[in-house]
Amino acid sequence: MTIWPRRALSAALRGESLPSSNQFLTGLGLELAYFSGMAWLGRRGAGVVLRFQRVRPPRAARFQPLKSREITPRFLDSTIAALKRWKFDVVSMDEVCQRAVTLDAPRRFVCLTFDGGYKDLMISAYPVLAKHRVPFAVYVPTAFPDGLGEAWWLALEAVIARENRLSLVMDRKEQRFDIAGVSEKYQLYDFLSGWMRSLAPADLSFAIRDLCTRYSVDLAELLRKASLDWSDLATLAADPLVTIGSATVNYPVLSNLGDADALREMTMGAMVGQAAFHRDIRHFAYPFGDRASFRRQHVAMAEAAGFISAVSAMSGVVETAGRTSLHALPRVSWDGRQRSLRALRVILSGATFPRPQRTVGEADARRPAATSS
Repeated sequence: MTIWPRRALSAALRGESLPSSNQFLTGLGLELAYFSGMAWLGRRGAGVVLRFQRVRPPRAARFQPLKSREITPRFLDSTIAALKRWKFDVVSMDEVCQRAVTLDAPRRFVCLTFDGGYKDLMISAYPVLAKHRVPFAVYVPTAFPDGLGEAWWLALEAVIARENRLSLVMDRKEQRFDIAGVSEKYQLYDFLSGWMRSLAPADLSFAIRDLCTRYSVDLAELLRKASLDWSDLATLAADPLVTIGSATVNYPVLSNLGDADALREMTMGAMVGQAAFHRDIRHFAYPFGDRASFRRQHVAMAEAAGFISAVSAMSGVVETAGRTSLHALPRVSWDGRQRSLRALRVILSGATFPRPQRTVGEADARRPAATSS
C-alpha cells in the first residue's frame, strides 16, 4: 500500500497541480474532499466557468500528448445531466457578467466554454449541448476556419507521433532527438512545445514551417481538418443559446508580441467575426490563457477594445459584487483524464481554490509595464 506524503495530499485537497506521476493522487484528493463534505460546507464564489477544448470519442493511440485537453461526448453528456441534478444554473457568458457584478443569486452557476474552434465541437459536442438545451460559448481564432493560422501544437504532435528520430534548428543549431519510445516522445513534445511557446511570432513561424517541410506535414490541411469552417460557425451563430467569442486572429502568445501587434490581433479577431456574423463580438479569450501568456496591458486592451468580458485559463471561481474582474475572468480547465463527477462537484464548489488576492491587472499594477516592440 502506498503512503502518500501529507503535503502532497494537502495539495490535492486544495486542487493544486501535481506532477503527472501523481495524477491518481489528484483524483484521490478530490474524492476524499467529496466524502468529507467539502463540496457543500466549503462553498465559495457565485459560480465557475468551465473551459473545454476538444470533445471526441476515445482514441487507442499510445501517444496522445494533448489528451488532458479532451473530453468524450459521453462525459459531456454526464456532466450536463449532473449539473441539472445538482441544481446548478447553466448560464451564458452574458449572464456570468451580470452575476459577477450583482449580489449573490440563490443558486450557483456554471458556464460552459470551448476554446480552439475545433471541428469536433460541431460533430461530437453540439448534438449533446443541443439535446440538453444549455447555453455555451465558443472562442474562435478567426484565421483557423480558412486554414491560415499556424496550429503548431497539432503539427508537432503529428510529427512526433510518426517519427522515431527528429531533427530541427533550435537557436541556429541543428538538434537531433531519438524518440523511438513513447516516453521519449512525451518528453520531447513537452520540451519543444515549451520552447515554441517562448518564441517570437517570426521565429515560431520559421520553426514550425521548417519542421513541417522536413517531415512532409501539410500544416494548412491539418488545420482545415481540425477546425470549424465558416458554415459550421454560421450554424452555431444562428442558435440563440450559442455565444461566439473571439480568441484573436492567429492565436499567438500575447506576451510575445509588442503592444501594437497584440492590440491588432485582439481587435481584428473581433472585426472578422462581426463581419461574418453581422453581430457584435462581445466576449474574448486570451490565447492559452495562463499567467505567462498575457499581461496587465492586455487586460486593459480587452476592455478598451470594447469586449464585455475576457476569460483566462487561470483557475478560480467567479465572485459577486464586482470582486472578480470581468476582463480577467478565471476558468477551470477540466483535465480530460479525470472522469469523476464527484471530483467535478468538489471543484465547482470553489472550496479547492485559494482565497482571491488580486487579478492579473491588479497584481501587475505596481510593476513597470513591458516595453513595446
